Amino acid sequence: MTRAPIRITDATEMSLPGLLEIYNAAIRSSLAIWTETEATLKDRRDWLDYRRSSGFPVLAATAGEDVAGYASYGAFRPKSGYARTVEHSVYVADAFQGRGVGRALMNELIGRARAANIAAMVGGVDGGNAASIAFHKRLGFEQQGVLKGVGEKFGRRLDLVFMVLDLEAR
Repeated sequence: MTRAPIRITDATEMSLPGLLEIYNAAIRSSLAIWTETEATLKDRRDWLDYRRSSGFPVLAATAGEDVAGYASYGAFRPKSGYARTVEHSVYVADAFQGRGVGRALMNELIGRARAANIAAMVGGVDGGNAASIAFHKRLGFEQQGVLKGVGEKFGRRLDLVFMVLDLEAR
């Protein structure tokens, strides 16, 4: 791991191997992504292409040559009434935890959402992930609901906590 300064940029094709490693590490070792099936490079390339073609940002945090984390948002629900609400994701590589990478990514993502006239950002967080819930609260998100037992991973039933940031709050 390098101690180079963290830079936040739009993700590119060159970012994909790093994004894939972070994504698959979360699948293997955490409850952050509710699947046990790892993604392929083609899966992540298709995801990046879809996000870009839909006008959604995909940000990469880099430190020198290392991808330290990434963040993105996409449609919350497909109906027109949700057009100004997005659901976001943010992931930081284990080696870069505690260095402000997640905050830097989210600050840029929130700025992009405001510039795009988004009214609300939603994060779906595992109910047992106190660190992620606290992280979102520090960024101004509010816990607005819990869906109990709606997910499953590693043979466990999981609760989904909705964290919401009102981007139009006065």
